[in-house]
Amino acid sequence: MNKEQAMVFKVIWSDWDGSVRGRPYRKLAINCNATLYDLAQAALESFEFDMDHPFGFYDNLKRWTRSKEGYELFADMGGETDFPGVKSVKAAQVFHTPKKKMLMLFDYGDEWRFIVQNLGEIEITSNQKLPAILESKGEAPDQYGGFEDWED
Repeated sequence: MNKEQAMVFKVIWSDWDGSVRGRPYRKLAINCNATLYDLAQAALESFEFDMDHPFGFYDNLKRWTRSKEGYELFADMGGETDFPGVKSVKAAQVFHTPKKKMLMLFDYGDEWRFIVQNLGEIEITSNQKLPAILESKGEAPDQYGGFEDWED
């Protein structure tokens, strides 16, 4: 059986202050050649979110607008941004060292915040499907937060 390397990430649903203690999280394995877009897609799917809004990765975990390093889907969409896009940048380039963390901000209106941390690499069998959820703790938040309860 052939063995391959996969990157492992912990994705924690965070609050606006960057707090993660006791919050739901997922541990994911992704292909070492995956882009930041692929990482975001795997993270959002693991929390049962629809990937229907722009997102970005930022090095300032609490105040994303003050980030010095960032990657934004807006750049891939032709929007004006100070940061490169997410579709051509490899996750391994950005998360080049274990324990590196970034804020993944999803939906700039609702500002869903996820702390993404590189946990290193693992060996997998070549027939294992990636991305894969390795561990899931806590219930995913409701992306659309109770709109079904609204009355006309």
